[in-house]
Amino acid sequence: MARVSTLLSNQLPAGPARSIFEQVENHYGAFGNMLGVLAHKPASIEHIYGLLLGLGAEGNISRLHLEIVLVTASKANECSYCVSHHAPKLQAEHVAPQTVERILEADVPGLAPLERLVRDYALAVTRQRVGDSLVARLREHFDESQIVELTLRAALCAFFARFNEALDVQLEPQYRELA
Repeated sequence: MARVSTLLSNQLPAGPARSIFEQVENHYGAFGNMLGVLAHKPASIEHIYGLLLGLGAEGNISRLHLEIVLVTASKANECSYCVSHHAPKLQAEHVAPQTVERILEADVPGLAPLERLVRDYALAVTRQRVGDSLVARLREHFDESQIVELTLRAALCAFFARFNEALDVQLEPQYRELA
């Protein structure tokens, strides 16, 4: 059980936070336990998940690259909650389970060079070790808006890992079986 109560979407007043909570749950995945803890501060749902939904709607980076960033950063941050939610999404992008499992390894199998570059960048952001040469390599494939989004997505994983650990956010039942 989380260290604070987990609210349901219908416990929020009608408005943006409740709408976003329901939209995430209905269209993005079962993140109800994290959302339910965040719901104690509805503005956090509005701004954090509102941002994530907005970025997703832009379609600025591919789903494959997004999930590589999220799984890499989540594994590096040791966030089992996020790994449990995003590893299946990465596999849905036709990435083999052994690749997902070994994504932090230098010689991870199954990633094309560009996918490995995205992985390397997510890991560098997570470890706060981004160098100019790595960004120069990214610029060969991504525009500045995409680089900002890749960075933002990896950096937010650190927030989620710390939030989930501090408040002991529990996996939803359908993900406990996968963990």
